Amino acid sequence: MANDANCKFEFDGTPCRQPRHPHAHEDCRAASDFPPQSAPADSEIIAIAKEVLRIEAEGISHLLDHVDQSFATAVQWIYAASGRIIVSGIGKSGIVGRKIVATLSSTGTPALFMHPVEAMHGDLGMVRREDLVLALSNSGETDELNIIFPSLKNIGTRTIALTGNLQSTLARFSDLAIYTGVPREACPFGLAPTASTTAMLAVGDALAVALIKLRNFQAQDFRRYHPGGHIGERLQVAVRELMRRGDAIPVVCEDTPVYEALGEMNRKGMGATLVVGQTGRLLGIFTDGDLRRAIKAFADLSAKTIQRVMSPNPRTITLDRSVADALEVMEQNLITVLPVVSEDGALQGILHLHDLLGKGKIRFTP
Repeated sequence: MANDANCKFEFDGTPCRQPRHPHAHEDCRAASDFPPQSAPADSEIIAIAKEVLRIEAEGISHLLDHVDQSFATAVQWIYAASGRIIVSGIGKSGIVGRKIVATLSSTGTPALFMHPVEAMHGDLGMVRREDLVLALSNSGETDELNIIFPSLKNIGTRTIALTGNLQSTLARFSDLAIYTGVPREACPFGLAPTASTTAMLAVGDALAVALIKLRNFQAQDFRRYHPGGHIGERLQVAVRELMRRGDAIPVVCEDTPVYEALGEMNRKGMGATLVVGQTGRLLGIFTDGDLRRAIKAFADLSAKTIQRVMSPNPRTITLDRSVADALEVMEQNLITVLPVVSEDGALQGILHLHDLLGKGKIRFTP
């Protein structure tokens, strides 16, 4: 603005230059000219937040009835692609696209983002026939995105659309279209992308997680792609740093009565107790599942020792192995508790899944 004599109102980024007097251009007023509204009460703000979350959750739930063969086909195409997954979108859809790229790349699917405008000015050169393009637009009528499709067809790359309009130009141009529409936006005017971008992002996450399963992507693979991040750092830590030791280990001797072993389980709160021999060598484990089986097998447990009802030779891990290795053992064997032993089998500690995933405060051994 040149000076205060001019109106400060801007329309579409262009300042109005009308002289400022009571009878000139009354619709062009600065924001400060509008009468101030009273501040909403805290209860009203909380109600607004809850309504927004309710609408966005409704949008995601709406998609459950629309996950069909097109989604499964998209996952198979991405999995089989010998090239990269190139994600493209503009505006809010472009921001969602960048997040989808980050998730795919960090979970074993090579991906990159291509801005559609930059694509029309040379970036299409990055696209190869063996690549697959994932195009994002809620309306499906974004000219800047749709205009690159003839070129993509000439290259011969497959295209998948994420769109809220399966009758749109984008859906018709694409080889495959996945529905991401929502009943309504959280924006009170229905204009700002809110629920629609959340839904599109959720579908992107669904694609990524389905691919994780198909690729049998493991914790150590995640560590490989996150060497400097907090998650990657934690996965590289040796189990000795996170294991519970000393009095924190639920442990009893092999000749301990069952009811005393149950007391040890209750005190330590891990849902299991370890069983050792006289030399401290690990012999077995007694879990909630073992208790249920014992109750079914024996009418009276009062005279039984823990050795009679424990599971012998449990899965273990050694002190020098990493957290990623421990997670893999737990996942493969569907267990949440893992004893830590020395090379000769002597009990050293115990790990719980929560210790590895960081529930609560993780304390590293000094």
